[in-house]
Amino acid sequence: MPAVEDSEKPSYKPSVKTTDNQRPFLGYGLGLRHEYYDIILEQSPQVDWFEIISENYMVDGGKPLYYLDAIRERYPVVMHGVSMSIGSTDPLDKDYLKRLKQLAERVEPAWISDHLCWTGQGGHNLHDLMPLPYNEEAIKHVVERVRQVQDYLGRQILLENVSSYVTYRHSQMTEWEFYSAIVEEADCLMLLDINNIYVSAVNHNFDPHDYLYNVPSQRVRQFHLAGHEDHGDYIVDTHDHPVADPVWTLYSEALAHFGPVSSMIERDDNFPPFEELMQELQQVRDIGQRILEPVAAHTK
Repeated sequence: MPAVEDSEKPSYKPSVKTTDNQRPFLGYGLGLRHEYYDIILEQSPQVDWFEIISENYMVDGGKPLYYLDAIRERYPVVMHGVSMSIGSTDPLDKDYLKRLKQLAERVEPAWISDHLCWTGQGGHNLHDLMPLPYNEEAIKHVVERVRQVQDYLGRQILLENVSSYVTYRHSQMTEWEFYSAIVEEADCLMLLDINNIYVSAVNHNFDPHDYLYNVPSQRVRQFHLAGHEDHGDYIVDTHDHPVADPVWTLYSEALAHFGPVSSMIERDDNFPPFEELMQELQQVRDIGQRILEPVAAHTK
């Protein structure tokens, strides 16, 4: 475990800004992965913030928490979960929520997020993010569970749209209508995954712009960007490739529509050298500066 003296740390200091619509803007970040722990501590790279996978740190001690504490001293952090299973018909996992709350007290994240999905049934975890039927019954069920989680955590949570490969006969509305209804009724927030919107749009033959332009702007708190595998007539969200050109285009349009939204890259396999990941993050920053700075200048 490397120790870096204060005198060795670069002068780069991330900051948190507030946009005109009171949306906190962290800037441009990365998913924190153990493959890059040492280089982050050695170099203190110009990353505005990191997103952690909550479950990786819901432990009593050890190296993951050591590195998290060290990195948290230098950077804002947000927490992103994969196991809340907010859409499941199983009871909410009280032990999971207890450990999640304890981690939040330790990390003091800017916010906490998870996925609008279900991940298991009857106590069995599928280790996948399964979509829900888009109907009133599912809305009512999820809204009640989100309210319980937020009451327990004492804060709003963000829900992320998942990529999907199947549909339900019982769906009665579009995904974006379903998603919007839940966040409005539960008074929670949105983590829009731009790649997932594109993946699902291709898989289910809808216009991704319909998605972007029909969710409540004031609820959008964060963007995800990631890579996928294109199989021609369908796409799989894999997080093991660079961000694809159509996703970059959709991201640009999302920024133009929503304004400043904290944005980050997820990478979960086929990890490139850190320098390559930083180059990709610079693309995110360049797009943000190109689109947002003229808008900010015009509104002054």
